[in-house]
Amino acid sequence: MVLGGFDIVVIALVVFVILVLFAGVKTVPQGYRYTIERFGRYTRTLEPGLNIITPFIERIGARLNVMEQVLDVPTQEVITRDNASVAADAVAFYQVLNAAQAAYQVSNLENAILNLTMTNIRSVMGSMDLDELLSNRDAINDRLLRVVDDAVQPWGIKVTRIEIKDIRPPTDLVDAMARQMKAEREKRAQILEAEGSRNAQILRAEGAKQSAILEAEGQREAAFREAEARERLAEAEAKATKMVSEAIAAGDVQAINYFVAQKYTEALTAIGSASNSKIVMMPMEASSIIGSLSGIAAIAREVFGDGNNPPSPPRPRQVPSRTNPPVNPFNQTPER
Repeated sequence: MVLGGFDIVVIALVVFVILVLFAGVKTVPQGYRYTIERFGRYTRTLEPGLNIITPFIERIGARLNVMEQVLDVPTQEVITRDNASVAADAVAFYQVLNAAQAAYQVSNLENAILNLTMTNIRSVMGSMDLDELLSNRDAINDRLLRVVDDAVQPWGIKVTRIEIKDIRPPTDLVDAMARQMKAEREKRAQILEAEGSRNAQILRAEGAKQSAILEAEGQREAAFREAEARERLAEAEAKATKMVSEAIAAGDVQAINYFVAQKYTEALTAIGSASNSKIVMMPMEASSIIGSLSGIAAIAREVFGDGNNPPSPPRPRQVPSRTNPPVNPFNQTPER
């Protein structure tokens, strides 16, 4: 089949239309944004999916990733406010919110964010002391995020997070800090030990005070009760002595017998319980005691007499027939 000139033109036209259609259809993947330029001027941004542009008039300007991206900040030397040199590195997370601003407001977006983060790290960390720098990483991260995010906002960028990965002071400074920490811990331990000893002494003193108070109160109560007992005993003895005296004055012989026998028995008890006595010999027969009591009663009758008769002259005492003479317990010398 021989094609004529018209057929060739039609085929060429169809091929051209197909090529134009392919050139005008653009597919944008998810997570990306394409900028469209018409004769070199930005006109719009293509969203993910199938899009159609005008071939030969419009073209794709920039392909931007709008997903959150990680930017590794290299290690850099930082001099703190107290002139300590430390090495610090960080990591930053950012996301493109406005593709047109990110494409046309800054050149080399990633390098710009990196340098901006590095300079702010030196600025923020250099305004702090070393101790504050090592103990306030969260505060450093918050300050860096706020400063860098405000700086990149005109570029259509959102910095979501900046984290300090590591802060490395010099080796000699680390050793000095370790010694300082050890000294501080020993100081706190000594303070706690001293406070514990002081509290223990206070508690012991309080216990001794309470014990002394209770002991004094017990002694006072015991002395009071002892005095009361002596007072009652004295009252009883006085009453008994008065009754015996009245009975003797009235001529009652039994009262003086009771009084003398009681004193005699108490004397025998004292002699028998003496601490310096080893062997005590005394008349312990009941007949001797009864005889002594009878003699005392006779003496009382002779002295006081019978109620109506005058007292008779004393009669000579009869010595009991014993092989050995009786021993007077009041003149007995204890054997050592």
